Amino acid sequence: MCRLFGMTAAPRRVKATFWLLDAVDSLERQSETNPDGTGLGTFRRDGSPLVEKQPLAAFADRQFAVEAKHRESTTFLAHVRHASTGARTVPNTHPFTQDGRIFAHNGVIEDLPRLDEELRSYRDSVTGDTDSERLFALITKHIDAHGGNVSAGLTSAVRWVADQLPIFAINLILTTADELWALRYPATHDLYVLERAAGPNLEHVGSGGTVRVRSGDLTDAPTVIVASEPMDDDPHWHNLAPGELLHVDTSLRIERTVILPQPPSHPLSLSDLDAGAAASQLSR
Repeated sequence: MCRLFGMTAAPRRVKATFWLLDAVDSLERQSETNPDGTGLGTFRRDGSPLVEKQPLAAFADRQFAVEAKHRESTTFLAHVRHASTGARTVPNTHPFTQDGRIFAHNGVIEDLPRLDEELRSYRDSVTGDTDSERLFALITKHIDAHGGNVSAGLTSAVRWVADQLPIFAINLILTTADELWALRYPATHDLYVLERAAGPNLEHVGSGGTVRVRSGDLTDAPTVIVASEPMDDDPHWHNLAPGELLHVDTSLRIERTVILPQPPSHPLSLSDLDAGAAASQLSR
């Protein structure tokens, strides 16, 4: 199952090296069972997005380690891929960027011809073959229709998908230079949140309490982290509710709204998926 990681320390610029490389369940370690691509999305000081990705496992990608150690940003979005739709190519590797935003998705959406029809001219922004990049294009279309309101556009887009298309899961994270959104839908896969207050003596404890790693510059910066699974033994990790949209604003204020209280109109089970897609959605 693909793994998602998002973090914001808005309005501060920080590094995410601990979570990407050093945590007991770091994204690099998660890539051992999700080897089909690795990507990291950050924002430069001028607010422009920087997406660096390769169709390689993070543990085998030396450049990922360099990026994880040196990239500084207010928000981060990283993804390790277990391919379900589309070949192992750079265009199919998450995350994706459109209109100054960065996006990654974990799940399966089917009936892509119907989705392409709904996208109309927005289909031109899709460079790869994945359902995920198409979903992002639909969200972009709805954000534009709502005058740039990301929360409203994202809500409108995923409600259309939940009503019109066969869905296994659409867990997602979307970031701008200083805001973060995350959605878990439906209950198929987990999506955890951790709110970390600043403190001079913060340590991250590994499985069973046997490993402790200090998190560098994050010790004095409050952060909100979103991940497909708890990445250390901190007891404050908690799962989003099915259908819950999390929004973290420019000052780390959090808003939670259940935008999809009902199950999908056309739910998919593992037995409905082809062998490759089914394998990509198994928890490992």
